[in-house]
Order: sequence, then structure tokens, then C-alpha cells
Amino acid sequence: MPFSLFSSTTIAQRLASLRDAEASLLEYAKTRFTPAPHHDASLHEFELFDCPIPSPLSSSHVCQVFGDEKCHKLHGVSVINKRTSKHPTRDGEAVSSEEQAPLVLLHGYCNGSLYFYRNLMGLSHFHFPRIYALDLYGWGLSSRPNFDLKQLKPDFDANQSLKDDDKTARETQKTVAAAEKFFVESLESWRKHHNLPKMTLAGHSMGGYLSVAYAEKYPQHVERLILLSPVGVPERKEDDDRRINSLPFHIRTLFKTVRCLFECGVTPGSFLRSLPLSKSKSMVDSYILNRLPAIQCEQERKNLGEYLYQNSMLPGSGEYCLSHILTSGAFARLPLVKRIAEIKSADKQGMEVHFIFGENDWMDYEGGIETQRLCFRKRSEFKKQQEVLTLEKERPNLPPRVFVHGVRNAGHLLMLDNHDELNAALIIAAGGEHKLPSDFPKPLEFVCDEVVAAGDVDFLRGSSKRKVFSEASAARFFRARARFRDQLEKKGEEGKEQDDSIEKKGNKEFAS
Repeated sequence: MPFSLFSSTTIAQRLASLRDAEASLLEYAKTRFTPAPHHDASLHEFELFDCPIPSPLSSSHVCQVFGDEKCHKLHGVSVINKRTSKHPTRDGEAVSSEEQAPLVLLHGYCNGSLYFYRNLMGLSHFHFPRIYALDLYGWGLSSRPNFDLKQLKPDFDANQSLKDDDKTARETQKTVAAAEKFFVESLESWRKHHNLPKMTLAGHSMGGYLSVAYAEKYPQHVERLILLSPVGVPERKEDDDRRINSLPFHIRTLFKTVRCLFECGVTPGSFLRSLPLSKSKSMVDSYILNRLPAIQCEQERKNLGEYLYQNSMLPGSGEYCLSHILTSGAFARLPLVKRIAEIKSADKQGMEVHFIFGENDWMDYEGGIETQRLCFRKRSEFKKQQEVLTLEKERPNLPPRVFVHGVRNAGHLLMLDNHDELNAALIIAAGGEHKLPSDFPKPLEFVCDEVVAAGDVDFLRGSSKRKVFSEASAARFFRARARFRDQLEKKGEEGKEQDDSIEKKGNKEFAS
């Protein structure tokens, strides 16, 4: 890697380019993606901010980008609806506990806060008086110290439930806890600086994973937890390895090579930085063009590509959490499916957790269904315990209530693929469905078979307004395109007409 890649001059130029791209996306948020053609954007106050925070590292580490600072910072954008915010406070002033909890958005891996540029105005207009979208610590325009696990001592003594001789599991927990601390404690420092008693915490992909880690440690500050196509939910199954071993030899070889690089700590960002500049830039531009067909404007694609490119080309920091938190198959070393069920909310009825997946999402929606199933079973057990405890203070708080939503015509980057329907899903998850226009595109809601059989009102709330779909419907909705493509490959052109009719029938099922 050439030394000039991270020279002070090069870093300054990349920071300037990243800020320019951020400003362009922010302008789109204010002018292009408004809820109505003549919407008064002046009712919404947008502000970029740099919030000082102490570093979660145990000893002082110089930021690789901004130099030797007395303290580090989290960068982001805030949006205040002047019409609905009761207390349009300035930075650092306390937010009233009576005011609706603000929405805090956390981006995914190697992304940044302005990946939500298509969502900010609509969310502010319809429901949220205050919104914060953050650049996670170690990404975007936030501070980027070296990601040093030795300086991130976990705050717990390895799980007492583990056997003394289970050293591998203990070391895994220590490693994961240390990596999560990098993000969780920086987020908590930011929350303290803004004096937010509670927040509706929504995270995309890796941001969803880290949102769960934060809610585990600080549940008293989370009003609702919203997970947008989160990584690391399901447990690894034998079928996953069997499927890989059944692939052709050249694909297996490629997969094993990628796995080896992953385990050695090679990240997408570090790989990109190792390439010639022209090649790395063209790879990012091709990614934007191929992955995001919803972005038709060439200039918008260019600005988003520049935002992603400059973000990735700055010195790596938070990106190096990857192999410490996930395995090479994008499975979590400590899967969230069981961790979510153990979140201890201050609410006696349990925290609300909402999963939102895109129709064509590569992230496995079944992790959301399985989490819902597990929480439903635990809630049923806890309710039986509550019946025999006469004193309210003796009754345990219930495990989370879990909801699963599907957004049409969207993949993993659902905030860009279908921003209107994702906005509706976020607003519904936050309890604001009544504020949406009757003709506004709304997501689907899916429930596991146990919930349907029991008719549990906690899980089926809202079904009187919106149809709730079963697990079988979820399989058709989320896996339709892949299944039909597989069927065509197996049957050949002879079965094409029949499969087309099946696909049309499947799409019609979810049209209303």
C-alpha cells in the first residue's frame, strides 16, 4: 500500500470530497425527497454536527484523520420539525421526557449517515419531531482511531453460564464484547451529550446488529428497537455448509479464498484501498449502478458513489470489527436471535422490536420470524409466572414483542430502493400509523405460526387495520424471485409459461 495513500494532503483532499458529497446528498434530502411537490422545507431544520465524545479505548489514541484531538467526535445530521417539536433544543440542552422519543438512525457497514438522505424529510414530516442520523465511530466523518481490541476491555466477566473448560466460547464472547464496546460506548457518550432520556433506535445491517448490542446494555434508554435488514440474527445451520459444499468446484474455491481473506482481517475497504485508484473508483461506480436501479438520476448516482468511495478510501477504523463480530458467511459469532429475547426492558410489557426486510433482501428474513417465535414462547412462560405472583413488583418484565415487516420492491438497501414504504414501516413501528395518509404505500406484516394459532393480541395489534400474513406467505413474499428463477433453471423454457402464471399469482397476493 503506497504511503501517499494516507498522506496529510491526500487525507485533506478526501475529507473535502466526502464533505462535498455529503452536502449534495443533504440538498437532495431537503429538495427532492419531500412528501409533497410544494412541501415547505423551511418547516424542517437540518443541521450537520460534530459531537465531542471521550474515546472508549482504554488509552488515548490519535484519530488517523483529524489528528491529535483532545477528544474524539461523532458526526451526523439532525432534523427538527419546527411545527411538531415541543422543545427545539440546542446541542447539549436537555430534552423533556414528555416529548416523543427522537429517532436515531445508524447506518450499515462501510456506509454513513447520509445513506438515509431519501428518508429524512418524509420521516420528519409525518411523525418524528426530532431525527438524528449518525456516522458510527470509526466511519464517515466521525473520528477514526486505530481499531485496537487490546484497548477495548469488555465490561463483563465472561458468561458465568459457560463451563470452566469452555475456553473457546469464553474467548469468543470476550472478543465480540470488546468489538461491540467500540460502538456501544461511543453511542452512549453521544446520547449523554444530547441529554436524551430515551430514543427510538433504528439500525441498518451492521447498524442493526450494533443497535441490539446497545439495547442489551442500555435498555432503559431505548423506547423501541427497529432493525432494518440486520446482519447476524440467525444461527448457522448444517444446511448452510451443505449448500456451499454442493456448489461447483471453482465457486467453492472462490468462496474458500474469500473466507481465508476474511479470517485474516481483509475488509472490503482495505481491499479497495489496495487497488489502483482508477480501478477502485470504477468498482464503486459499478456497484452503485448495478445494486441500486431505483436511482435513475445520473448526478445522484455520481454523488452517492463519491460519498461511498471517499468514505472507504479514508484510513480504516470501525471496518475492522468485521471478522471479530461475524464469521465469513455473514453469521454472527454470537447470533442475535437468542440475545434479543434476553433484553431486559424497563417496560413491564417488554420492549417492542421491529424487523424490516426488503422483498428481494439477501439478508435472511427467517431470523426475524425465529426471533419472534422465541420471544413469543418466552412471553407465554413469563405470563404464567405473573399469574401466580400477586405483588406487581415481584412480576418479571416480559421479553420483547417482536414484529416482522416486509417492504415491496426493495433489496438490502431498502432505504434507497423504496424510501416511501420504508418510511411507512418506520413510522408504523414507532406507533404513528394513524398519521400516514390512507393511500400511502405501507409494508406487509408477517407472524409466525404459533402467534396465528394463539391469536395473541399483543402480537396481532394493528391487524384490524392491516392484514397480517403467515409464515407461508412470508416464504412466498421474500423468496419468490429466487424460487421462480431456480424453477426456471431446473425445468427449462418448457415450464416458463406456468411459472410466470405462478409469479403473477404470488405478486397479486401482496398487492393490496
